[in-house]
Amino acid sequence: MNDFTSSPGQPLPLGATVLGDSVNFSLFSRHATAVSLLLFEPGLGPKVAELLLDPERNRTGDIWHIRLHGLPLSWRYGFRVGGPSAPERGLRFRPDTILLDPYARALTGGSNWGEEYRRLGPPSPESDFLRRCCIINDDFDWEGDRPLNIPLKDSVIYEMHVRGFSRHPSSGVEHPGTYRGIIEKIPYLKELGVTAVELLPVGEFNENENINRDPTTGEKLKNFWGYSPIGFFAPKAAYAVSGRNGNQVREFKEMVKALHRAGIEVILDVVFNHTGEGNAQGPTLSFRGLDDAIYYLLDPKTGGYLNFSGCGNTLNCNHPIVRSFILDCLRYWVVEMHVDGFRFDLASILGRDRNGEVLADPPMVERIAEDPVLARTKLIAEAWDAAGLYQVGSFSQHPRWAEWNGRFRDDVRAFLTGTPGHVPVLATRLAGSSDLYRRSGFRPSNSINFVTSHDGFTLFDLVSYDHKHNLRNGEDNQDGCNHNLSWNSGVEGPSRRQAVTRLRQRRVRSFAVILFLSQGVPMLVAGDEFGRSQQGNNNAYCQDNELSWLDWRLAAKNHLLLRFFRLLIALRRAHPAFRRADFFHSGENAGFPEIRWQGTQSGVEDWSAEASVLAFFLDHRSAPGERDDFFVIFNGHRHAAEAVELPSSRPGFAWHLVIDTAAEPPADFLEEGCTLPITAKTVRIEPMAAMLLASRPAAPARETATVSATRTRRPPR
Repeated sequence: MNDFTSSPGQPLPLGATVLGDSVNFSLFSRHATAVSLLLFEPGLGPKVAELLLDPERNRTGDIWHIRLHGLPLSWRYGFRVGGPSAPERGLRFRPDTILLDPYARALTGGSNWGEEYRRLGPPSPESDFLRRCCIINDDFDWEGDRPLNIPLKDSVIYEMHVRGFSRHPSSGVEHPGTYRGIIEKIPYLKELGVTAVELLPVGEFNENENINRDPTTGEKLKNFWGYSPIGFFAPKAAYAVSGRNGNQVREFKEMVKALHRAGIEVILDVVFNHTGEGNAQGPTLSFRGLDDAIYYLLDPKTGGYLNFSGCGNTLNCNHPIVRSFILDCLRYWVVEMHVDGFRFDLASILGRDRNGEVLADPPMVERIAEDPVLARTKLIAEAWDAAGLYQVGSFSQHPRWAEWNGRFRDDVRAFLTGTPGHVPVLATRLAGSSDLYRRSGFRPSNSINFVTSHDGFTLFDLVSYDHKHNLRNGEDNQDGCNHNLSWNSGVEGPSRRQAVTRLRQRRVRSFAVILFLSQGVPMLVAGDEFGRSQQGNNNAYCQDNELSWLDWRLAAKNHLLLRFFRLLIALRRAHPAFRRADFFHSGENAGFPEIRWQGTQSGVEDWSAEASVLAFFLDHRSAPGERDDFFVIFNGHRHAAEAVELPSSRPGFAWHLVIDTAAEPPADFLEEGCTLPITAKTVRIEPMAAMLLASRPAAPARETATVSATRTRRPPR
């Protein structure tokens, strides 16, 4: 056994901090009467030592601390915390339980996905506590890596699951389902054109906590998505190739560094609304055994957990201790792990007080926005919670906060299902949702636009199913949202009918055109760009199988759809008109109309309930650096619009058809140099289709060719 000595240590920083040849341990617990530090050798069950902290010598205020000199950094640790047991008063101390350090930067016992860890050596009272804390030295050669600081208005966000992205055998990577698997797929991400990956939770969670089974196969289901955190500072070990001995920290950093080298930012989906301890019947892992009433929202009469998260408990985010914890965690991921931003799951919970009431100016929300370390970090709120609080457009008065725009998702879906009366709201969404974000300091980039996310139908399923098909989740199809705003295009699920298939492909492309040509920030879900399906499952949180894994064979099978997405993203990134820094000005303010709306008649707006066609003209002067005028048309009807009048092009220019989602690929997107001018005054737009025309210099008369007003020609070869 190694010899080490101890000294009182210091209260800050919290957690285990390497200081030269010593390690300082620091833990907050206000109501504890006894705290012990337990030490373990790697892989062995019994403890090596248990050090009882002296309240006089090892306590400063509410923080317990000790410094150990000569301690091997390979050793693990945990805490035993004693105190009163009075659940009705929020005191749930269990001295028979070994607790995790909330500030632990890596955990053991979960390095192999789905496997229950078993240690060597003789059994002991401590052997059953599978998760233990690692001591992490933050030494890492970043080789000059710095934040990319890509302006939010120029961002294209790609939401992905670390494991699901490359786990399928078709991914072709050497290390499937890992941080390194993402590194191996960087060439694909670069070619696609995204500027940021948004990773579903990477903090430690227990994927084996799900008790349900797949009724079809009988297999035990997983917590695949990971929205059940047990280690907020600790990257998921099972996402590393070698997730032992803290290697998961190094491999995560290597992934971030490689993505930054490729010009791609990293945004983390963080869960500060609840923890994996669940309700009163859940496991005691950390917070519950440290200071239940401080960390959680409790019923003042019974001491039971208030459940605004839908997951059994709710973090007490506006308690000063919890606020500090959250800020410390965010700063750690930015400073030590070099991440570029955060998407806050069920962020409205950040605005509730200790009784669950909604605060007018939540301290937690404001402190995150004003924190100087996070000043250039992207902050994205999922502006609702599981208790019905919906704050899209009103989450915070601070312009640092962007929001997942659920109104964009719903209004765009409704328009492309043929729901009447949605032309006016579609125009508002296309223009950056000024009804939600046009106030002091806010811009279109405060709106994160999306049609699909991890939660709900994939884009292909959105056009293929009227109803959810979640039976494989083992909950009798009762889970998942019923309000999908989807339309199956004529047949529920798979179909060989060519008319149905063509309509589905057209609608997928039309959804994409709306997403990427709208003002605001587009977010795309991994796999939507090549037609991934979850067979109608709109809540695949528990499906660790081919239902959730990206089948990369589809990228080859649907290569023309993938081409469409690549070209569309490139178009957006090349043209400032589609990513303005501010909202459109009126003609009086700008000196000319930056955007002109119409229905089927040129220059005539049609906001009636019967309208199904929306078109707009974007003047090239509407955005600095723009060279082209654009005319965009959408048809939300299930019938064609025979004659949509085109506005006049500027002198010396002609309209060129670039996109027609109803055309047979590759004529659905004509690359520059392949487009031909339109000489007719009207165009026909097919049902559920989108068209984009760009102004290009007119060729001399003897060289002018024409494109039919009713049919798109294939590009010249």
